Amino acid sequence: MKQTTKFSDQITVGAQPTEVELQGIQSQGFKTVVNFRHDGEDQQPLSPASEGEQVEKLGLAYLHVPVSMKKLTPELVDQFRREFRNVSKPVFAHCKLGTRAGLIVIMDMAIEQGLSGRQAVQKAIEMGFNPEKAGIEQFLIDYVDSRSQSK
Repeated sequence: MKQTTKFSDQITVGAQPTEVELQGIQSQGFKTVVNFRHDGEDQQPLSPASEGEQVEKLGLAYLHVPVSMKKLTPELVDQFRREFRNVSKPVFAHCKLGTRAGLIVIMDMAIEQGLSGRQAVQKAIEMGFNPEKAGIEQFLIDYVDSRSQSK
């Protein structure tokens, strides 16, 4: 499988898997696949609906939360955070390259750990996900600060 980043025993993030790689995800013990891609994005070997069918045929749960960096809203991140609490773990989450998925997972992780928005940005950079390059640094800071238990 392409490069992945393991955040915890509960969640790993990576790039868009192929059909063959989906079978590998199952054999690695993942119980749920989360897809952050919109239908019709470029370099999308499977539509979100087709991917969902494939994932469910493998006996895994499937969650589709379409997110675009340009149209990222607090409500979409909240939706992921709510639904993530209720899915079977461990989870494999992906987007096209893994950046969107990684940054959204970092927002959740930062809030759960009581980090500030600035600390979340630093954590993202340390893990290889640059929120400034992705154009969402200020969104990440504002989102985490508005929801963090450290307030």
